[in-house]
Amino acid sequence: MEQGRAREQARPPYASATTPASVRVPEQARGEHIHSEPPVPRPAVQRHSVRGQILDALRAALVDGQLVPGQVYSAPALGARFGVSATPVREAMQQLAIEGAVEVVPNRGFRVSQRGPRELAELAEVRALIEVPVMLRLARTVPPARWCALRPLAEATVAAAAVGDRASYAETDRAFHGAVLALCGNEQLVTVADDLHRRSQWPLGNTPATRRADLLADAAEHTALLDALIAQDLTVVQSLVREHFTGAET
Repeated sequence: MEQGRAREQARPPYASATTPASVRVPEQARGEHIHSEPPVPRPAVQRHSVRGQILDALRAALVDGQLVPGQVYSAPALGARFGVSATPVREAMQQLAIEGAVEVVPNRGFRVSQRGPRELAELAEVRALIEVPVMLRLARTVPPARWCALRPLAEATVAAAAVGDRASYAETDRAFHGAVLALCGNEQLVTVADDLHRRSQWPLGNTPATRRADLLADAAEHTALLDALIAQDLTVVQSLVREHFTGAET
């Protein structure tokens, strides 16, 4: 009992009861600053892979705007806030750097990329070139029953939009589009489209966060598209698909 109390007293104040036993306490890396940085929410540890959990948490913080474009964040500081060591944070940030969400700043950490409307419009254009022809082809070949099976995914986007949860909306939005494209049977296309979709969800610099009304309007297009696909109304499908991507450019 005394040994148990001693261990509890020795636990660092930032280590939560949900932190895995295998996760080390934060360690200070040479040349990386941990002061004067915006706070980042600390999630509960629920998944086996700490790196995967931190990656998900950082992606959510990016979409929510909690990681500010142009701001530099160090791995030790983020690790301290998440209650983990700097190592899984660095690994997650390296993945985000590959995805174009952050830039490596030697001896300091990672800077959240600053993006403009032109980059977002270019991503929307590329996504449209890939997804629109596939969706129109699927509209002519996939039976209504297969489209009905996607209804829960479309409704999930509506639920996330209704509460203004931008991070959840980003995930459910990508899940819906991924499920639609998966019906074409081309795994490479689905992977490329998902990467482009994720990149289009990173926030722009110096712009207001996406409004709840905009999320609701976007989610409503998902359910309307499914209704048209189930009814096999190709004219409406074509109009909705093109409008969905055109709206993403504005």
